[in-house]
Amino acid sequence: MKQKFTILFDLDGTLVDTAPDLMRAHNHVMKQFGYPTKSTDEIRNLVGQGAGAMLGRSIWGQAKKEFGKIEDEKIKNQMVKEFVDFYGKNIVKESTLIRGVKEFLVWTKNKNISMAVCTNKQEHLSIDLLKKIGIYNFFEYVAGHNTFDYCKPDPRHLTSVIEILDGDIKKSLMIGDSETDANAAKAAGIPIILLEDGYTEKNTTEIYHNHLVKDFVGIEKIVSKYL
Repeated sequence: MKQKFTILFDLDGTLVDTAPDLMRAHNHVMKQFGYPTKSTDEIRNLVGQGAGAMLGRSIWGQAKKEFGKIEDEKIKNQMVKEFVDFYGKNIVKESTLIRGVKEFLVWTKNKNISMAVCTNKQEHLSIDLLKKIGIYNFFEYVAGHNTFDYCKPDPRHLTSVIEILDGDIKKSLMIGDSETDANAAKAAGIPIILLEDGYTEKNTTEIYHNHLVKDFVGIEKIVSKYL
């Protein structure tokens, strides 16, 4: 039997513009714990490595490890829990599909291509979001931040999913919007299609990619070259 082709998708900023709802949850937590709030545009630069990383980077404007500067572990955990709880209850208030996503997923399904989501959002939140926004049934697997003992930019986040789908790394590609996706794909030896205006502080010129697109409109022309 001919090996099926596999496409792995990031979620936030790639399939769905989740920034407005993430901003509301973020600001809810910041108000609760006495930290400054952020705008939606500012939130787009903080997303990508999970709730704890986003909150930490927001407070100190630095890397994920800076979240550890909160001496009281209990307070840090409370902040993450408060974020996840609030966000989970308000996950699709303003979030919308990126332009062309639904049409591309239909095209891909018709081509008998395996599809999975590899995101650093928690698994249960990812599944809930995909279901509520109406695209969950397109995917054979959803791997979140807590699905394995590792996550992007660790390439095993991608390679493990390909293995679960009985796929082939040489017949796979990644679609993402940040250096987290790009670095994972590069390390895994998988081509990556990078979306412009992603959830990252970096310019696209600073991020590894094989193809650069504005959105999903016409992206099947790129994918067809790999089939």
